[in-house]
Order: sequence, then structure tokens, then C-alpha cells
Amino acid sequence: MRAASIAALAPVLMMACALPQAARAADYLRGSQIEQPVEPPPLFGGGRFDWSGFYVGGGAGVSETKFKPGEGLRALANSAFRNTDLVAERDMGSFINDLPDKRDSGSQFFGIVGYNYLFDDVVLGLEADYTRSGHNYRVTDFISRRSALSTGNVYDWSMTTNQAAKLDDYATLRLRMGWAYGRIMPFATIGGALGRFNTASTIDADIAIVSNAGQANESSVRAVGYPLRVGSVKKNTYAFGLSAGAGVDWALTDNLFLRAEYQIIRFAEIEGTTTTVNTGRVAAALKF
Repeated sequence: MRAASIAALAPVLMMACALPQAARAADYLRGSQIEQPVEPPPLFGGGRFDWSGFYVGGGAGVSETKFKPGEGLRALANSAFRNTDLVAERDMGSFINDLPDKRDSGSQFFGIVGYNYLFDDVVLGLEADYTRSGHNYRVTDFISRRSALSTGNVYDWSMTTNQAAKLDDYATLRLRMGWAYGRIMPFATIGGALGRFNTASTIDADIAIVSNAGQANESSVRAVGYPLRVGSVKKNTYAFGLSAGAGVDWALTDNLFLRAEYQIIRFAEIEGTTTTVNTGRVAAALKF
């Protein structure tokens, strides 16, 4: 009788022992799901982020463009009167004052495309950008004199000078060097630039030969070949330059980053004008 009772109770005892183990296993599984959430990557530094690969984007900025006129008009002034004996005794270029620097500023829009290589935390890249500008300047002046030469000839002459330039647009190709700190990457750039300009550098000259100067019967006659324009007006002329800058990229997601940057470009002299562009700009780009 006792053996039969013990045999009947054995399955019940085994189930009672198994229930706590099953309950503990279920609690463990539930706890592992709750206590180990997947954390999103940090937005500011920390961890690693893959900056390598192609990217393309665009943005806007505010630029100040400084135009520095050269001394080309002085050489043109002597050329304007080369067919007269004025240039034998007068430096006609000395009558032209030094032209002041001129500045123009405003918003600009640009596009960028580039590729980054990642070496541990060092980022090396190549980037090209294209910017619409439209900044320009113009300086004009009118000069007239009467000149009596040692030969006895007397001339009334005048010059209207015109110096102008407009930067239509430009492109740069730059090397980028950065340091990856998680999703933040400060960088510096250096490279070349190509700008498209419309320019004007002209002098309109006129001269009259004076007879009986200062007397009641004074008269004058315009010299042969005048009025005369020297110099040129050109469209779509190109100037090379150097570009440098610094900024920081911030990756919002694995495929989208924002940028804040300062850029300076110095173009070589073109038709008597040297141009410098300073720009603060922001951009957004997609990384592939």
C-alpha cells in the first residue's frame, strides 16, 4: 500500500520541482529583453563612425568679395596718346589716380561633391564645389588738361577711364584633411580655384591741337584719329586662384551630415583686377 502511494505521488513531486526552474528561466528571458536595449549611436563624439565614401550636397553662404584694381590703366593712358608728341614730355599715366579697393557682398549658393578615405581616425578626401556669385565693381573717372610743350605745340586733351569686373561664378578642387571624433569631424582644405569673369579696362581719349593759345583768335582742331578708345571689354574670361578653408562636419545619420565652413579664395590678376573672396557657409550632404 505504501509503495503504491509513493509511486502515485512521484509525478506530482517532479512537476513541483520543475515549476520554479521554468519560472526562473522565463524571468531571465524577460529580464534580458528589458535590461539590454539597443542604444542609438551618440550624436556628439564617442564611438566610431565611418566617414569614408562618396558624398554630394549643397548649401548657401555669405561672401565678401574684394576687388583690387592694378596699374593697367596707366599703361593704357600712354598708349592712348602714342600718336602725338604729348608722350615725349608727359607721363600720361601719372594723371590717373590710384584706384581704391572696391568690395561687394551678398548671399551665394553652391554645390559640393567629394570622396573621403578613412585611416583609423584620420580622414583624407578630395572635394569639388561650384558657386554662383555675381559680385562686381566699377570705377570711372574723367580727366582733362591743357598742355603746352617745349616744341610750342599746345593741346587740349581728355581721358575717360573705366575699370570694372564681375565674378560670375567659380569652382574649386581641394584636398581635405580631417580628424574623426565619432560623428564630429573638424577639417581643413587647400586647393585650386577657377573663376569666370566679365571685365572692362578702357580709356576713351580725345585731343585737339590749339592755335594762338590764349589770344583772341584762338582756335582748335581735333587731331586725326581721335576720339580713340584703347583697352578692352571682355566676357567669359577665366582666372586661376588658390583656395583654403576650415570647418566641421556633423553626421546626423549614417547617410546625412551637416557642415559649417569658412573659405577664402584669391584669384590672380585678370585685366588689371585682383579678386579675393571670403565666405562663411553652411551645407548639407548625403553620404553613400
